[in-house]
Amino acid sequence: MLRTVKVFALENPEVFKQKLLVWSNQFREVVFLDSNNYQQNYSNYDVVLAVEAFTSIKTDSFNAFEDLHQYQTHTKDWLFGYLSYDLKNDTEALNSNNFDGLAFPDLYFFQPKKLFFLKDNEVELQYLRLCDDEMDNDFMEINYIQNLQPITYNLQPIPIQQRISKEDYLQKVSKMLEHIHHGDIYEANFCMEFFAKDATINPIEIYQKLNAISQPPFAVFFKNNYQFLLSASPERYLKKEGTKVISQPIKGTARRVFDSELDEQSKADLAVNPKERAENIMIVDLVRNDLSKTAAKGAVAVEELCQVYTFKQVHQLISTVVSQVENTTAPVEIIKTTFPMGSMTGAPKISAMKIIEELEETKRGLYSGAIGYISPEGDFDFNVVIRSILYNSKNQYLSFSVGSAITSEATPEGEYEECLLKAKAMFEVLN
Repeated sequence: MLRTVKVFALENPEVFKQKLLVWSNQFREVVFLDSNNYQQNYSNYDVVLAVEAFTSIKTDSFNAFEDLHQYQTHTKDWLFGYLSYDLKNDTEALNSNNFDGLAFPDLYFFQPKKLFFLKDNEVELQYLRLCDDEMDNDFMEINYIQNLQPITYNLQPIPIQQRISKEDYLQKVSKMLEHIHHGDIYEANFCMEFFAKDATINPIEIYQKLNAISQPPFAVFFKNNYQFLLSASPERYLKKEGTKVISQPIKGTARRVFDSELDEQSKADLAVNPKERAENIMIVDLVRNDLSKTAAKGAVAVEELCQVYTFKQVHQLISTVVSQVENTTAPVEIIKTTFPMGSMTGAPKISAMKIIEELEETKRGLYSGAIGYISPEGDFDFNVVIRSILYNSKNQYLSFSVGSAITSEATPEGEYEECLLKAKAMFEVLN
């Protein structure tokens, strides 16, 4: 064991969590994962924080999965980081030539010196031996933090521009529908970017606001020097626990309503809506197919199909697809054969990704990629990077994208409305 472990009791876990986030900001590398006490199966921790890289890997898409595999088998330690959507170019004969204002590496992971795992009323610290003499001091320092209000940098609303005009959006979705009617694809996720230049924000403040609005199960504050991800993601991409692999694609959205009776009705309507269910079921088929590439024979199952889950902003249809793998299967192999996730691509996957590249105008980068961790035992848990704001503080470029699944039932106007619904929280937070 490379790490020293210490457990501390917490008087107020909620306050400690906020202090921990504030404290983490002094470090160059930060991954803060918050489940927001969302009661869902397969949750191991309430909060995880990893800070300060001891070693790291940063690469473009070329040979990225192989490099990550080498790094993971060599360190045999906790690794935190992300996989950007453009790693598709490593696994398939694809490319990404669209505009990229953010300039994040395609893949980035680090081995943290300091780790915090919050569960119920306890926090477990795992520090690398070289800094384990700082554990007690750090714990005290976090508890002593008084001011939890971040500094507001920008009192003016941030002028946000839309990369694809409404008119162009409607045309592009019509084009995608033509591809569907010609039988090139059944479904594709089409996204558009909103952006701001010369934007000055306090990333922690924006993250806290975004998280408070949505309180999702896979929230992330990520910092790599001047690159930030502020994510209110409701979706798990992939998790491995021992020999079990779990994927939980989201497809199907309905808005929340203030009136509780109408809200229940909205939920009930979503559960039986043929268009929303069809979107979800197509992706479930794709996920089953992806998981079967590493599963033991006949060991892929659907645990939940089109289950309605309720979040602060929306109701969603979520399915849970699981598989069993052999002990000897490399964790990175399981990720590589399922990436990018079906819910953000479409079916058939490769055709959908080609058409997406042709019609979208921005390189997706970390948006619709995944962020999370791999454990020393080779278990892992990753979210889907959606409902997220990306920010490069060096070139002051801020970006968020939203998308929706286009199927034969889709109408361009309806999809445009769904995108604006998904963008609502990000606009609220930035204005």
